[in-house]
Amino acid sequence: MLNQYFIKQAVKEVEIESFVRTAFPQGDYSKIELQRTPLGIKVIIHTNKPGRIIGKAGKNINDITEALKARFGLENPQIDVKSIESPDTDAHIVAKQIAGALEKGFNAKKIGNLTLKRILDAGAVGAEIIIAGMAGTRKSSTVKFLGGYLKHCGEPARALVDYALEEAITKRGKVGIKVKIMREFQDITGEVRSVVVPVTAVVAPAEPEPAEELGKKKRGKKESAVPTAAPAPVEPAAETSEE
Repeated sequence: MLNQYFIKQAVKEVEIESFVRTAFPQGDYSKIELQRTPLGIKVIIHTNKPGRIIGKAGKNINDITEALKARFGLENPQIDVKSIESPDTDAHIVAKQIAGALEKGFNAKKIGNLTLKRILDAGAVGAEIIIAGMAGTRKSSTVKFLGGYLKHCGEPARALVDYALEEAITKRGKVGIKVKIMREFQDITGEVRSVVVPVTAVVAPAEPEPAEELGKKKRGKKESAVPTAAPAPVEPAAETSEE
């Protein structure tokens, strides 16, 4: 009986998330969680744009609440919107952004390279982006973008790698998008830690000496009796011509 309860709970979460994704596609949300409270079921929506989910004067929240009551028979659903601190390291949001860019007609390779760079600059350990389909080409093709360190199997891959799958509907057809992002690193002892990006040390230039002190030093120096050798002439580099 306990297993059936968890199975029904998981199925209901998938159905609610699919319904919200289909009925309210304008929001860039990551995932949806269901929590049971004494007042009823609480639906938590994780998003990087809370304003678009809430709507003007909470109109979208009211629409989602009424839709959940009518569709799933929830007595008193409570909608809670939580903001994501780092959307560039969230696989679901990144996949949605790539899908939106492809639907607008942007080049798949350019979008993949720019998105991968943005993910790594945001502090992720590693990332992988796969775009499969007729994305701007005459034939169906698969393009993979891989950067950093990424686990592909085992418990670290399940616990540390965020995975998302989206579809972009373009003029040529559907394009599949897979995104994997590894936010943290697990060392050989099993400890999970975040990777700190090393900061390059910048050496400040020495402050120029005042003109008066520099003149005194020059006057105090004695002229050397041995003449200094003239520097060897530098031959010009050969020019290469490309046909």
